[in-house]
Amino acid sequence: MFIVVVKLVIAGVIGYLLGSANSSLIVGKFYGVDVRKHGSGNAGMTNTLRTLGKAAAALVILGDILKGVLACIAGLYIMRGGVTAEIFNRDYLGDMGLMMGGIFSIAGHNWPLYFNFKGGKGILTTLSVALMMAPAMALTLLGVFIIIVALTRYVSLGSIIAAALLPVGSLLLGKGPVFVIFSGILALLAVFQHRENIKRILGGTERKLGEKK
Repeated sequence: MFIVVVKLVIAGVIGYLLGSANSSLIVGKFYGVDVRKHGSGNAGMTNTLRTLGKAAAALVILGDILKGVLACIAGLYIMRGGVTAEIFNRDYLGDMGLMMGGIFSIAGHNWPLYFNFKGGKGILTTLSVALMMAPAMALTLLGVFIIIVALTRYVSLGSIIAAALLPVGSLLLGKGPVFVIFSGILALLAVFQHRENIKRILGGTERKLGEKK
């Protein structure tokens, strides 16, 4: 049991360090811009799109998804001692390592060690972790996100609702209690990071996608 706990801690640390490599801040350095000082002040894809444009936003999407995937694979590797085929044929311990690495990669994105603990909201990294945990459910919730954004043009609202549905989807699919708990943590992190957006949505001051400042 002690070895399992140690491995989970290692998976979490590696996930956090990977997540701390905030893509929007790294991309911004090549443009000579700290996106936290522009637009909404958030170090994420949406603010990067508004501040630096589509090419920079595309790089952020790639980076944020990749680090979540790598963190999950690292956690799986640490718990199982191998990667090949295990990504698609996992056991309980493998899933624990994968989810631990994934959750801490989101925490690293939100509160990055390398950038004074001021990061983004972690939605893209949350998506990548959810895809590693349960691909079909994650893609379904991605569809929910797209529909909500298309109807309302509120990226934040789509993110909040899709994330909040993670534990609901886990329960409906009959996932185990540990999976549901991890899903709930993912949802809580996403909603917590969007608390200011929720206030602005309720107050009618939230910016819509494509809306000029």
